[in-house]
Amino acid sequence: MKIYLNGKLVPREEACVSVFDHGLLYGDGVFEGIRFYAGRVFRLDEHLERLYRSARAIALNIPIDRGAMSLAVLETIRANGMTDGYVRLVVTRGEGSLGLSPKSCPQPTIFIIAAGISLYPEEMYTHGLKVVTCGTRRIAHGALSPMVKSLNYLNNIMAKIEAEQAGAGEGLMLNEQGYVAECTGDNVFVVLGGRIVSPPIAAGALAGVTRAVVFEMAREAGIDIREENITRYDIYTADECFLTGTAAEIIPVVELDARLVHDGKPGPVTKRLTEKFHELTRTTGTPIG
Repeated sequence: MKIYLNGKLVPREEACVSVFDHGLLYGDGVFEGIRFYAGRVFRLDEHLERLYRSARAIALNIPIDRGAMSLAVLETIRANGMTDGYVRLVVTRGEGSLGLSPKSCPQPTIFIIAAGISLYPEEMYTHGLKVVTCGTRRIAHGALSPMVKSLNYLNNIMAKIEAEQAGAGEGLMLNEQGYVAECTGDNVFVVLGGRIVSPPIAAGALAGVTRAVVFEMAREAGIDIREENITRYDIYTADECFLTGTAAEIIPVVELDARLVHDGKPGPVTKRLTEKFHELTRTTGTPIG
């Protein structure tokens, strides 16, 4: 395996980050997870746009421009001889002192990994995912904007631990007002009376790239889709529920807190969107070259 590290492709065993890197010491940095299918990187521009926006939001100056970063992603994939897989692109504050101040970090660290990923077992895509509500609440906008895809994922990890201890495939996270924000790593959608509804970003959700693709596909198909605050009641009583994410893609939810969603089977709207999504991922994107 070849890893891109600060402008060079190096063997995996040589891809090392300093123990004084603020990304390790404080979770100070940003990242993106990006998928590529059949020799094309899906929504690369959108992922890079979010990466640079996240960096600006935390006053992190990425030392290369977006064009060079795009080439670095493609170069890393090519170096590993892959046509299908997952890219993890990380930018940290870089090596510095043990103090909090980023002024001690003169140069950010950039590394890119191209590998395979399988977030959920295949049977969950066929039969649906069981989800539980977590006690861990989503971090409020006033503390750290969920729009920033930062390296500090402890909030999500604690919720994921709860879900796994409960024997569920995912954990539903609420905000401090009790509204649905998102799952530990995925955005949430419900189908209610022919309409598709997803919590607004203001509820504590990340502006997911796959989430945006679902909005595009639904509108092209003439399906009413909108952002609205939803509660667990709306999922309990929904006709369908599904999650979206770069690694997860689109996966149906058939149970929340031991309550079946509708008849406990993936619904027709979810299936229709999934088929369209698979078509898009295999026919569009930035060619790896």
